[in-house]
Amino acid sequence: MERRQFLKSTGAALTATAFGTLSAPAILRAQNAPIRIGLMTPLSGVVAAGGREIAEGFNLYWEERGHTIAGRTVEVLIEDDAGNPDTALQKARRLVEQEKVDFLIGNLLANTGLAVANYVKDNGTPYFIPVIAADDLTQRQRIRNVIRVAGYTASQMSRPLADWALKQGYKRIATIGQDYSFGHEQCAGFAQVFTEGGGEIVGQLWNPLNTADFSPYIGQLADMNLDAVFAMELGADATRFMKQYSDFGLKGNVPLLGAQNFTDQSVIRTLGEECEGIISSAHFAEGSENPETRKFVEDYTRKFERMPSLYGFSHYSGALWIGQVIESLNGDISDRDAFIDAVLASELENSPLGRPVKFDDYGNPIYDIYIRKVEKNADGKYWNVPIETYPQVSQFWTYDPQEYLKAPAFSRDYQGIKK
Repeated sequence: MERRQFLKSTGAALTATAFGTLSAPAILRAQNAPIRIGLMTPLSGVVAAGGREIAEGFNLYWEERGHTIAGRTVEVLIEDDAGNPDTALQKARRLVEQEKVDFLIGNLLANTGLAVANYVKDNGTPYFIPVIAADDLTQRQRIRNVIRVAGYTASQMSRPLADWALKQGYKRIATIGQDYSFGHEQCAGFAQVFTEGGGEIVGQLWNPLNTADFSPYIGQLADMNLDAVFAMELGADATRFMKQYSDFGLKGNVPLLGAQNFTDQSVIRTLGEECEGIISSAHFAEGSENPETRKFVEDYTRKFERMPSLYGFSHYSGALWIGQVIESLNGDISDRDAFIDAVLASELENSPLGRPVKFDDYGNPIYDIYIRKVEKNADGKYWNVPIETYPQVSQFWTYDPQEYLKAPAFSRDYQGIKK
């Protein structure tokens, strides 16, 4: 593939240096042939900022290695899924059927990831999902070749925050979330743990993606006599919600808790005091004093002139995890089943988290999860600082997996709330 064709296929004016190596002409897929990776990410649309950081983080790892591993050249082919499931499916087909990639990785929104997962279910292409968090992909509808390297389930990350909120004495909380599967599941993980611990979910509000005016929702929240609000918004919606929450006068009066994406660097780096003091939960905190995390944050910031987001971190770590497995196989990933088995049996080592990470029996990573607070650092930038740690949190929290999976999947209509 020519350079001009490769750049055109991304749907954005990306440089080869920043976003991947250039494709070589089609060659026999012998063992010494390049490893071809199909990276899908939204480079246009409401979550494009996070999508660009997916490409940055993923390619940073390969650039550090000189785009080689186990004696083989690595080629990264990038496609813009535009945050649209139909587009994501079209791009996945092109990468697999025309470009003959060895595996797929990426996507950001749950609906795009589900579309690609359903496609690879039938053809067996390995598909790695560092941020696609739809619960059932490692639960009731698990697909063996769809693996969460450096990923997580949506409801996994919000559960510790609900437990923490109960310990603060919060009794009445309302949730607001984006009205699609990722929002439903993050809110449900929080609501389930909070109500089982004796708290009350006073109300649940749902807004469409790309909501410009949150005042009708914030007005309702203001009238509920709440101890706190749990917000699940990402991208531009998170920015707008925080600004309007502050403008409405709720900041400082009703504590604001957030899902991990709510206070991600891709959001708070553009904000001022609106984001200060917000509490969220995640396995990654760029303000951690862990030496490995600090080094990664410093190196990333030096290269890109901004701190890493969850998207950049997750795809760097995902590339690292896959790279470690490819090295263990001496570069031979021609046997897909053996490749998938090796990934599932592996652990992520020497990552920016500073501690090993392994999969549970369902192919989902188990993490130490931080309760994080948005604070201003010595450079005057806002970042997420750990204030408490919940060790070894699985996607099933404290529940027995077999019993847990008998319950319905989380949705807008089923939030796991204990009545």
